[in-house]
Amino acid sequence: MRQVPNRFSARTALAALLLAAALGPQAVFAQANLLDGRTFVVSEGDAGKPANIEANVLTFSDGRFHSKECDQWGYDKGEVKAFREGDAIRFEAETRSEKYGTRQVWAGTVKGNAIDGKKVVYGKPSFFRPNPEPREGWFKGALQSR
Repeated sequence: MRQVPNRFSARTALAALLLAAALGPQAVFAQANLLDGRTFVVSEGDAGKPANIEANVLTFSDGRFHSKECDQWGYDKGEVKAFREGDAIRFEAETRSEKYGTRQVWAGTVKGNAIDGKKVVYGKPSFFRPNPEPREGWFKGALQSR
């Protein structure tokens, strides 16, 4: 019996690949907006220590993340990557300070009206400290009541 090449499966695979490539950016954008419109009031502290900031305001808007407390150090808004995990939303965002040459990486979980996570601050490299140690911290809070 002679075998006939199965062109239908090759075409189907190509169509699926093209569709995935076309929908990829929109799917990522939609995930970034999972937290849009939410504002949280959080306490923050260095890892293993009590809070040293009692009422920072974290805002999610237009796929971006903003920390009000960090305005004084010149930090900008950062792009949010958010993913659903059951009844929770995990997120990551990076903010940068052009003023000081530092960056912060925020990673956390939103479950219901609660938020918590870690923040890592990466210092600016210098001649005497080419690889400064990152400083880890925590944050925890709740959805801001209107």
